[in-house]
Amino acid sequence: MTIPKDTYTSTDMTSLKRDVISWCHELGFQQTGVTDIDLTVAEDRLAEWLRSNFHGSMEYMERHGTKRSRPQELVPGTLRVITVRMDYLPQEQAMAIDLLDDGHSAYISRYALGRDYHKVLRGRLRALARRIEENIGKFGYRVFVDSAPVLEKALAEKSGIGWVGKHTNLIDRDAGSWFFLGELYTDLPLPVDAAEVSHCGSCTACIDVCPTNAIVAPYSLDARRCISYLTIENKGAIPIEFRKDIGNRIYGCDDCQLFCPWNKFAKPTAEEDFAPRHGLDTAQLTDLFAWDEATWLGKTEGSAIRRIGFERWLRNIAVALGNAETTTEVLVALRSRQKDTSPLIVEHVEWALAQHNVTMESP
Repeated sequence: MTIPKDTYTSTDMTSLKRDVISWCHELGFQQTGVTDIDLTVAEDRLAEWLRSNFHGSMEYMERHGTKRSRPQELVPGTLRVITVRMDYLPQEQAMAIDLLDDGHSAYISRYALGRDYHKVLRGRLRALARRIEENIGKFGYRVFVDSAPVLEKALAEKSGIGWVGKHTNLIDRDAGSWFFLGELYTDLPLPVDAAEVSHCGSCTACIDVCPTNAIVAPYSLDARRCISYLTIENKGAIPIEFRKDIGNRIYGCDDCQLFCPWNKFAKPTAEEDFAPRHGLDTAQLTDLFAWDEATWLGKTEGSAIRRIGFERWLRNIAVALGNAETTTEVLVALRSRQKDTSPLIVEHVEWALAQHNVTMESP
């Protein structure tokens, strides 16, 4: 039965929240929470992070002013935010750790091995909104999945999904941190959940293991040093000081999650959309470097990897090849791109060849 919007009672909203949690489970979400829209503490932290210039070239982090930390400014009428968690770990963590020790294989962040998570979560959240409408009638809402100025980790922490760890990722005590977040901004006055508190204690595993020392203090990440930023967000040359530390990571980095003690509870997902595609979980660097753009476009269709473009893809692989053991195959691969039309690619190929004590051939 449809409930007229102006007659909602606390009992109605409590019942609806139970239904929402049940529907979220049916839609494949592993956890659901509800929070109010007071993000005062998170707003202060964001302002300090921006003042420190830790966002690097990600100017969009400051472009929208307070809309990021004040949901009602982004979506007028918002009273609550429904937050959801969807696990994505595609395989046992040990496989990923072994891959980091194999210098000839490409390491791609586990979240990007399958279908683009934006599409998966967005579709499920829209289905949730339709389910709510079917039961109570029209209501105000907007769906977000890492696609707008939204402080998703702060909202998830306030709604009890987990706590922000020292590496600045969200952690759940029972599931670790291998999960995506999504939000449904709504004008429904649903009961809110208790915020989660930190359980990191004195542990510094993520800080100690970071290849580029990007976690400059507990709960503080300098994105300019982060391999995920360097290989994805950064559009120009990768600073020379970080190239050796990148190792074989060609898209993102998972080290702070791989070695977090809380992830001993993480289990591989049964979500088929997040299963590795096109052998990207075991691909050789030389094979990927040989792809032409048409092949790359075909192999990355529907993938989050598409966002960096073919040029940055080759830039990243060139660095990884520079860090690989010297073999005939590696040298042949690098030389095949030393006359590329992209100065960005040529620069990184030149650096990579120098790591193998080989100079560039004359034009």
